[in-house]
Amino acid sequence: MKIVLAYSGGLDTSVLLAWLKETYQAEIIAFCADVGQEEELDGLEDKAISTGASKIHIDNLCEEFAQDFIFPMIQANAIYEGQYFLGTSIARPLIAKRMVEIARAENADAVAHGATGKGNDQVRFELTAAALAPELEVIAPWRQDRFREQFPGRAEMIAYCEERRIPVQATAKKPYSMDRNLLHISFEAGILEDPWFDASAPESAGMYVLSVSPEQAPDRMETVELSFEKGLCTAVGHPETGALLAEMGYKGVPHQDSEGHAVLSPYWIMKVLNRLGGRNGIGRVDMVENRFVGMKSRGVYETPGGAILHFAHRQVESLTMDREVMHLRDGLIPKYAGLVYNGFWFSPEREALQALVSESQKNVTGTVRLKLYKGNVIAAGRKSPVSLYNPHIATMEADPTKAYNQNDASGFIALNALRLKVASRVHAGRA
Repeated sequence: MKIVLAYSGGLDTSVLLAWLKETYQAEIIAFCADVGQEEELDGLEDKAISTGASKIHIDNLCEEFAQDFIFPMIQANAIYEGQYFLGTSIARPLIAKRMVEIARAENADAVAHGATGKGNDQVRFELTAAALAPELEVIAPWRQDRFREQFPGRAEMIAYCEERRIPVQATAKKPYSMDRNLLHISFEAGILEDPWFDASAPESAGMYVLSVSPEQAPDRMETVELSFEKGLCTAVGHPETGALLAEMGYKGVPHQDSEGHAVLSPYWIMKVLNRLGGRNGIGRVDMVENRFVGMKSRGVYETPGGAILHFAHRQVESLTMDREVMHLRDGLIPKYAGLVYNGFWFSPEREALQALVSESQKNVTGTVRLKLYKGNVIAAGRKSPVSLYNPHIATMEADPTKAYNQNDASGFIALNALRLKVASRVHAGRA
């Protein structure tokens, strides 16, 4: 039997690798996806092989993640339960997609993951596998009684590794768990399981990675301009863009658009906006959410770049989208966000919604100027070559175009009031 395992090199997946090999008498191929978590990958190949893997695939998926997953989701303005920017949710289908591609290329019989039986990730991984490779078996050790009986806690896992000379850092567990990618960092479990615990208190400052607290952010506003084409951010205008790119390892000099903004790929736009948003305390969310499996869960998130993009995108939409198209798309936001959260990225209904979203975005082109200040994203201007806003019609002064006759509003109101008047008279007579 040949199994492809989603592998990070941490304690859990190190145990899983050895356990799967022993229990299933299988060949294990490890797979690690780089989706912008910036974790140290040096030495991961040697560790996987020494733990028992026959080989390991370490794939950089950052550009694909930004272009094909994050940006289409932002076009849909998808936010789960009004707060969560879906950072972990949107990464899982990409990771699972690549995992099943490797499984097919390696002629594997199954894929395996380390998601627990209480969380959403198990659903996201397995629904993706079902949609893309239904012939593959999916092995989820945490849902097997024999695995949980053998490893009721962290101590048993450490002892297992020591016995088999598997190199792991047997440090004390953090008082919370973390998951990082290009879009966000999530924190949950441990001390955060108490919803009364204040994750914004000064003593919690060491938990955060991408952002400073709003209180610690600079006392002056920082201005950034973003260019959009068809609902997709294409360029960043900021005096420090070049310096930030060089600091983060960008090669070469980006060309500029007509606004003088640096034209960048979705990946590099996310990188720059994460820096700008993070240093201004933007994008922190503390919420209690409804998991797909039925329980409520408290999560704390950092999404600085994503928060800026969502806000900026809406500003360009406000100028360029037809009212009824906007309201139709907005009415579908909870459905779209729920599909992403619950793991249905590769479902026909999400793809159908995406087609509607793409159509709605064909004129969402323009530029927005934003001010970033102590956790706030403030609109400071927006413009578009296809703006539907006409100041001559909207003005409170005389309309030089004569496009709007205020007298027409009388009939408009009378027709809309008709059903209200009828109902009021009927019910008044019955009172």
